[in-house]
Amino acid sequence: MRIAVGSDERNYVTDALIAELKQRGHELILFGPLAGNTDPWPDVGRAVGEAVATGQADQGIVCCYTGTGVSIAANKVPGVRAALCHDAQTAAGARKWNDANVLALSLRTTTPEIAREILDAWFATECPPEERATIERLKDVERTSN
Repeated sequence: MRIAVGSDERNYVTDALIAELKQRGHELILFGPLAGNTDPWPDVGRAVGEAVATGQADQGIVCCYTGTGVSIAANKVPGVRAALCHDAQTAAGARKWNDANVLALSLRTTTPEIAREILDAWFATECPPEERATIERLKDVERTSN
């Protein structure tokens, strides 16, 4: 799977996240300081969101201090459903009920161990067919709001 990964800073959590994703066999497209740039969180969230929305990436992961800023920025991109997840249950629910395609993580509260648990739940959970009608309603909101 191609995954767009961006953060407004590089630290031990982002390094562990990248290593874990590579170990799982994913192809990564890096943004912000993870790619050697100094982009602030609004630019990182938008860039990852655009990579997902255009099909350059299958899914995205965004990080900032709280995870809130990058999730807001990513969600400004039409077609993106970014979810800020602090635990595995929230990640599973975001995938199951919201068909989330961008995972947002807090660099302050997420440890490498918790990140692995979140990734396990994120990748193991799919949006079931019976939820598709709800997701289409969300897309209708998006279309009529633009």
